[in-house]
Amino acid sequence: GVHRQILFATVGWFVGYHLVKRTEYIHAKVDREMFEYIRHHPEDFKAAEKKRIGQLLEDFHPVH
Repeated sequence: GVHRQILFATVGWFVGYHLVKRTEYIHAKVDREMFEYIRHHPEDFKAAEKKRIGQLLEDFHPVH
C-alpha cells in the first residue's frame, strides 16, 4: 500500500543522499591530492604562453 511506497521512497532518498555525499568526498579528496602534487612540482606545470586566435586557427583556403 501507500505506507510501503513511502518507506521505499524514504529508503531511496537516504541511500541516494549518502551515495552523493560519498561521491563528493572522493572527488574532493582527488582534487586535494592533485592540487597538492601541482603545488609541490611546479616545474611539471609551467604556464603556457598566451597565443592569439590567429595562431590557433589554420589558414583559410577556399575550395573552388
